Amino acid sequence: MFQPKEVFIGLRYTRAKRKSHFVSFIAFISIAGVSLGVFALIVVLSVMNGFGNELRNRTLSMTSHATVTGLDGYLSNWRKTSELVSRQPKVEGVAPYIAKEVMLSNGRRVGGSLVRGIIPELEKNVSQVESKMVSGTLTDLKPGEYGIVLGRELANSLGVYEGDRVTVITPQATVTAVGVTPRLRRFKVVGVFEVGMNQFDSAMSYMHIVDAGKLFRLKDKVSGVRLRLTDLFEAPAISRDLGRALGEAFWVRDWTRQHKNFFKALKTEKTVMFIILLMVVAVAALNIISTLMMTVTDKQSDIAILRALGITPGSIMAIFLIQGAVIGLIGTVIGVALGVPVALNVFEIVSWMEQLFSTDFLPADVYYISDVVADVRADEILTYALSAFAITMLATIYPAWKASRTLPAEALRHE
Repeated sequence: MFQPKEVFIGLRYTRAKRKSHFVSFIAFISIAGVSLGVFALIVVLSVMNGFGNELRNRTLSMTSHATVTGLDGYLSNWRKTSELVSRQPKVEGVAPYIAKEVMLSNGRRVGGSLVRGIIPELEKNVSQVESKMVSGTLTDLKPGEYGIVLGRELANSLGVYEGDRVTVITPQATVTAVGVTPRLRRFKVVGVFEVGMNQFDSAMSYMHIVDAGKLFRLKDKVSGVRLRLTDLFEAPAISRDLGRALGEAFWVRDWTRQHKNFFKALKTEKTVMFIILLMVVAVAALNIISTLMMTVTDKQSDIAILRALGITPGSIMAIFLIQGAVIGLIGTVIGVALGVPVALNVFEIVSWMEQLFSTDFLPADVYYISDVVADVRADEILTYALSAFAITMLATIYPAWKASRTLPAEALRHE
């Protein structure tokens, strides 16, 4: 279908003549629209990738890649289970934990918390909470001393600092001579951490696993063991293999299940944004239709002469398909050429703009992620470019078909 003569004529029609400057201007607008659409796709979705990575990293800095627990929610012999799990391939770290919901109080200030009992020396194998400490260290949690580490927002809401004491109130009740009373104990604040995510900083706390076992009367039981894997993206497959190796008495969950709705929402938001931004390219494609329709009208006599010389309707259609493809290709290439460098340097560009306008686009006291980061992925760039080019090609079909239906006698009647 695409012979050298069709390519030559199609490329010739893309060049402006004196009497067709308006058509060329519309073509320029079409190229600019496609470029803008591809540019927006690359920059916006790369920034969304960066935010998604940042959120995932912050989440996994506090949670584990996978957890192993019993069917009743507890492990009786966690040391044996930890030893068995640590021998499995692709498991880098293992640490036991106790997880319970409690109420914390300081005078009239009260706040809820998910308290996690840990062994400080082993916790670094499965999380990065030690590196998130802004006051004190995890090693300050000593068995029998009843120390507690709080998230920064939680500590602020309770009005406590390192060295102060808070009352931990458990949902378990104690039966006494005066009736049923809640079980509580005073703990000393030995440290404060800050992750940068409200769900952890405002509701998470840590204590030594020995103190947690006594507080919740678990004896030697724990809630389970947390795992760090060699590749977090292979967590579902590794968890399935680990579940088969351990047997039916254990329940293995990976991070994709624990935060399924959150990451699914991020993926859905990205998909919707891709569709919305692709509409920018579709609007530019409407200009391509206008350009080609005006070109077809302007070249009626040329088309009639070509048909009289024996060129087939398919060749006429190919000429205008090539013209539309050139517009779409140029616009796509320009969009990629501009979008990729901007996405790769978006942090520096935003910083420069903040200095230029003396403002802060993402204030740290409002947004937990205050830096604009981007993750440019080659496969996604290719997808965006091909999608945009495919839309421009679809826009050329009707004008090209219309040109191929031109009758020589009708076109030359008024010449």
